[in-house]
Amino acid sequence: MQSSDGLVLREIHQPEAPPWWPPAPGWWLVAAVVIIAVVVSTRLWLRRRRRRKAAVRLFDDALQAHDAASARVAAISELLRRAARRSDPAADKLEGEAWLAFLDGPSRKKGRAEKPFSQGPGRLLLDGGFRRDLADEVVRDLLPLARKRYLELMAVRK
Repeated sequence: MQSSDGLVLREIHQPEAPPWWPPAPGWWLVAAVVIIAVVVSTRLWLRRRRRRKAAVRLFDDALQAHDAASARVAAISELLRRAARRSDPAADKLEGEAWLAFLDGPSRKKGRAEKPFSQGPGRLLLDGGFRRDLADEVVRDLLPLARKRYLELMAVRK
């Protein structure tokens, strides 16, 4: 090609595309942040999992140490009172209906307030530790409820 001035023009050559490796410094920074976030979240997840297992093991071991149903109810009550101190230091001093209301916790379902301790199997905690003739079936009804609330009070979630 020639221009009107007699200069020879040549085609424009594009520079080569940059190689994909090694990446630019910004990508190294992004990769480092992602790796750190994954490591931290994994460690937190493992820690939370270990704490939950330890709390469940403590709950189960405390109950297996007792043969009598009334002794198991007393152990459940003791564990719940210990755990309650973690959320409210004065909670272990509550008695009677106030204690059961505390164990019911805040109502989580809209329109329907569940009170499993005040109006359900949790009422056994009031006098179950002092009864002589306590059926094992009644304690079995209390166990899942008490374990769930114990883990909530210990602030250990799934």
